[in-house]
Amino acid sequence: MSRSVEQRIEDILDAVERCRRYVAVLDGGDSDVIDMAEDAIERNLQIIGEAANHLTSEVVEAHPEIAWPQIRGFRNILVHQYFGVDIDVIRDVVENYLPPLADAVRQHVESGEDMP
Repeated sequence: MSRSVEQRIEDILDAVERCRRYVAVLDGGDSDVIDMAEDAIERNLQIIGEAANHLTSEVVEAHPEIAWPQIRGFRNILVHQYFGVDIDVIRDVVENYLPPLADAVRQHVESGEDMP
Protein backbone atom coordinates (compact mmCIF):
# COMPACT_ATOMS: atom_id res chain seq x y z
CA MET A 1 0.00 0.00 0.00
CA SER A 2 1.39 3.37 -1.02
CA ARG A 3 1.80 6.12 1.54
CA SER A 4 -0.08 9.38 1.06
CA VAL A 5 1.57 12.76 0.62
CA GLU A 6 0.51 13.65 4.15
CA GLN A 7 2.19 10.51 5.48
CA ARG A 8 5.36 11.22 3.50
CA ILE A 9 5.48 14.74 4.91
CA GLU A 10 4.95 13.39 8.41
CA ASP A 11 7.79 10.90 7.77
CA ILE A 12 10.04 13.83 6.85
CA LEU A 13 9.07 15.87 9.90
CA ASP A 14 9.53 12.91 12.26
CA ALA A 15 12.93 12.05 10.77
CA VAL A 16 14.11 15.68 10.93
CA GLU A 17 13.19 15.83 14.62
CA ARG A 18 14.99 12.58 15.32
CA CYS A 19 18.11 13.80 13.51
CA ARG A 20 18.03 16.99 15.55
CA ARG A 21 17.86 15.03 18.80
CA TYR A 22 20.51 12.50 17.78
CA VAL A 23 23.04 15.06 16.57
CA ALA A 24 23.22 16.43 20.12
CA VAL A 25 24.63 13.06 21.20
CA LEU A 26 27.64 13.44 18.89
CA ASP A 27 29.24 15.97 21.24
CA GLY A 28 29.41 13.69 24.23
CA GLY A 29 29.03 10.19 25.49
CA ASP A 30 31.08 7.11 24.88
CA SER A 31 32.08 5.89 21.45
CA ASP A 32 29.36 3.22 21.33
CA VAL A 33 26.64 5.80 21.93
CA ILE A 34 28.16 8.12 19.34
CA ASP A 35 28.31 5.25 16.83
CA MET A 36 24.64 4.48 17.44
CA ALA A 37 23.70 8.15 17.04
CA GLU A 38 25.60 8.34 13.74
CA ASP A 39 23.81 5.22 12.49
CA ALA A 40 20.44 6.60 13.59
CA ILE A 41 21.05 9.93 11.88
CA GLU A 42 22.09 8.25 8.65
CA ARG A 43 18.99 6.05 8.70
CA ASN A 44 16.70 9.03 9.25
CA LEU A 45 18.39 10.96 6.45
CA GLN A 46 17.66 7.97 4.21
CA ILE A 47 14.00 8.13 5.26
CA ILE A 48 13.90 11.84 4.44
CA GLY A 49 15.37 11.22 0.99
CA GLU A 50 13.01 8.37 0.25
CA ALA A 51 9.96 10.32 1.40
CA ALA A 52 11.06 13.36 -0.62
CA ASN A 53 11.41 11.15 -3.68
CA HIS A 54 7.71 10.28 -3.44
CA LEU A 55 6.27 13.76 -2.89
CA THR A 56 4.01 15.11 -5.60
CA SER A 57 5.28 17.67 -8.09
CA GLU A 58 2.86 20.17 -6.53
CA VAL A 59 4.62 19.93 -3.18
CA VAL A 60 8.09 20.09 -4.71
CA GLU A 61 7.27 22.96 -7.07
CA ALA A 62 5.63 24.95 -4.27
CA HIS A 63 9.01 25.05 -2.49
CA PRO A 64 11.75 25.83 -5.01
CA GLU A 65 13.95 27.06 -2.17
CA ILE A 66 14.48 23.43 -1.15
CA ALA A 67 17.21 21.46 -2.93
CA TRP A 68 14.99 18.46 -3.71
CA PRO A 69 17.40 16.74 -6.15
CA GLN A 70 20.21 17.00 -3.61
CA ILE A 71 18.01 15.54 -0.88
CA ARG A 72 17.22 12.54 -3.07
CA GLY A 73 20.84 12.28 -4.16
CA PHE A 74 22.14 12.38 -0.60
CA ARG A 75 19.88 9.47 0.24
CA ASN A 76 21.50 7.51 -2.58
CA ILE A 77 24.98 8.39 -1.33
CA LEU A 78 24.08 7.21 2.17
CA VAL A 79 22.70 3.94 0.86
CA HIS A 80 25.27 3.12 -1.81
CA GLN A 81 28.45 4.79 -0.60
CA TYR A 82 27.96 4.37 3.12
CA PHE A 83 31.67 3.69 3.67
CA GLY A 84 32.61 7.15 2.40
CA VAL A 85 30.19 9.29 4.40
CA ASP A 86 31.82 11.99 6.52
CA ILE A 87 30.10 12.64 9.85
CA ASP A 88 30.96 16.35 9.58
CA VAL A 89 28.97 16.52 6.33
CA ILE A 90 26.08 14.74 8.02
CA ARG A 91 26.19 17.16 10.95
CA ASP A 92 26.19 20.10 8.51
CA VAL A 93 23.15 18.69 6.72
CA VAL A 94 21.26 18.17 9.97
CA GLU A 95 22.09 21.57 11.42
CA ASN A 96 21.87 23.75 8.31
CA TYR A 97 19.67 22.08 5.71
CA LEU A 98 17.04 20.13 7.60
CA PRO A 99 15.47 23.10 9.45
CA PRO A 100 14.48 24.88 6.19
CA LEU A 101 13.15 21.58 4.81
CA ALA A 102 11.02 21.03 7.91
CA ASP A 103 9.77 24.61 7.75
CA ALA A 104 8.79 24.24 4.08
CA VAL A 105 6.86 20.99 4.45
CA ARG A 106 5.26 22.16 7.69
CA GLN A 107 4.16 25.35 5.92
CA HIS A 108 2.78 23.25 3.09
CA VAL A 109 0.67 21.18 5.50
CA GLU A 110 -0.56 24.24 7.38
CA SER A 111 -1.60 25.98 4.18
CA GLY A 112 -3.48 22.93 2.95
CA GLU A 113 -1.95 23.40 -0.51
CA ASP A 114 -2.40 20.63 -3.06
CA MET A 115 -2.98 17.92 -0.50
CA PRO A 116 -4.79 15.12 -2.33
